[in-house]
Amino acid sequence: MGGGETGRDTSGSGRATVARIYDYFLGGTYNFPADREAGDRIIHAVPETPIIARANRMFLRRAVRKLATLGFRQFLDMGSGIPTEGNVHEIAEQVDPRSRVLYIDIDPVAVMVSNEMLVGNPYCRAIVGDLTRPDELLEALRQPDLAEIIDLTQPTALLYFSVLQSVPDDQLHRAVEPIRNELPASSALAISHIGPTIIDTAGADPVNNGIGVYRTHAATHITLRSAEQLLPLFDGFTLMEPGLTRSSDWHPDANNEDPYHEQPERSPMLCGIGLRRH
Repeated sequence: MGGGETGRDTSGSGRATVARIYDYFLGGTYNFPADREAGDRIIHAVPETPIIARANRMFLRRAVRKLATLGFRQFLDMGSGIPTEGNVHEIAEQVDPRSRVLYIDIDPVAVMVSNEMLVGNPYCRAIVGDLTRPDELLEALRQPDLAEIIDLTQPTALLYFSVLQSVPDDQLHRAVEPIRNELPASSALAISHIGPTIIDTAGADPVNNGIGVYRTHAATHITLRSAEQLLPLFDGFTLMEPGLTRSSDWHPDANNEDPYHEQPERSPMLCGIGLRRH
């Protein structure tokens, strides 16, 4: 449960943030006691949470690899979170070392760590930004320094990996549509999102308890959404096969890395990529 955006903490030591809780789930080291406390509470409520985080990470890698092999060389990663092994730029650069990636996250710690990783890389950068304020992000992207990284007149892959569940219903479409609609023909939109089937496997009370931890410890409300609720976000895009589906069913790799490959019916992550044909 959770992803990489919202829950601002500029001190790096006070309130937990979604990005750093997620880093904790993945076994990362860029988290603080408040993040670990919140993470432990969420795991106590929903023990499967670290497995869900790993499944999302596996989808990220497969999705970026697929997009790179289709010819995408620009990636805009919204709510990118704390970098861990197998980041967007690392996967894309395996196909083309000149791939360009802009990471955007509201957590200054996530951005600082990302830029430390990217020192000496002229094609990639991380900036602080709020994905619920797309007009501000578009204005920033039009500035010469960022336009060198992401040229919005060229095909771009817009990525929302396990982050939109932290955006309230009344802001969801207003957060996605302005940037999505700015993308030219032959662009792509990739989304992963926690679905309501987590309630079927974990139970309503434990899931609600876990959501409550995000609310009280990271000032973030997590919203579970079905495929029917997410499909309108792909307006103007054609979903690649097999559509918006469980993470374990989206182009599984030969190594069966997805932790749900033996029990796909338990996978609560909904994943898909849409392509803009014109």
